[in-house]
Amino acid sequence: MKTYLEFEKPLAEIEGKAEELRAMARANEKMDVEKEAAALDKKAATMLRDLYKDLSPWRKTQVARHPDRPHCKDYIDALFTEFTPLAGDRNFADDHAVMGGLARLNDRPVMVIGHEKGNDTNSRIERNFGMARPEGYRKAIRLMDMADRFGLPVVTLVDTPGAYPGKGAEERGQSEAIARSTEKCLTIGVPLVSVIIGEGGSGGAVAFATADRVAMLEHSVYSVISPEGCASILWKDAEKMREAAEALRLTAQDLRQLGVIDRIITEPLGGAQRDPKATIQSVGKALEEMVAGLDGKSREKLVRDRRAKYLQMGAKGLAA
Repeated sequence: MKTYLEFEKPLAEIEGKAEELRAMARANEKMDVEKEAAALDKKAATMLRDLYKDLSPWRKTQVARHPDRPHCKDYIDALFTEFTPLAGDRNFADDHAVMGGLARLNDRPVMVIGHEKGNDTNSRIERNFGMARPEGYRKAIRLMDMADRFGLPVVTLVDTPGAYPGKGAEERGQSEAIARSTEKCLTIGVPLVSVIIGEGGSGGAVAFATADRVAMLEHSVYSVISPEGCASILWKDAEKMREAAEALRLTAQDLRQLGVIDRIITEPLGGAQRDPKATIQSVGKALEEMVAGLDGKSREKLVRDRRAKYLQMGAKGLAA
């Protein structure tokens, strides 16, 4: 069963009616409803194009959070072969919100790391809804160190509302772990590429996405804080999340214009959840191109260029 977002309710009614007609025809072979169902399909296709033609930042946020979007595990299962998961931070525990390990991308050895939200109630609880604790970031640091030691490119898949803000996480050094992970991204001497596949929330996302090349899916979002959190701080009212989403410039289109990301990966009409297979293929192609584009660079040049990329970010706006 499809999951529809709030702004997709009119579309849900039309597609639901078409499905009802076809279900009636399956129950009664003498009924011929294909003409009526086809007309509803055509109307639904037009409505889908209109709905997604010019999505507001808040609606893009809703699409980025859609539960049926492909998650990190889906990408790893489809794009990477010989995936060998590596667990634990060698200090406290294994954080199931972060998955990673050795794999092959189009037969090229890489280290892949990503946030995993889960796809049902049990797995979402196990994965803590993609909100990593300090041990998750320390696991990522360990895997990036390993990749650096063996000269393997690092691929990160970002999909998190933000790092987990719980008491235990703070006691174990959440902010320090995030800072160390961001530092590690800046200092490893191997290619590092990242894709925002859903939500890129706050420092919890930056800790994985401070990369040589950063791409975003067309309807993903990436910002320093969630729209609800921003609205709570600025207006003391989380219901002003629509205004906050506008102000945050969190869409892929805004961030490409600002120079925060390097490329936008097109999604199928209606979002990644409408055609996960096509979306995953597009991400795979982008990953291969980004990794190949960094071939031949020395470790010194990789580190120097990466550092310069982030030091220069926003300099044009400040100068103006």
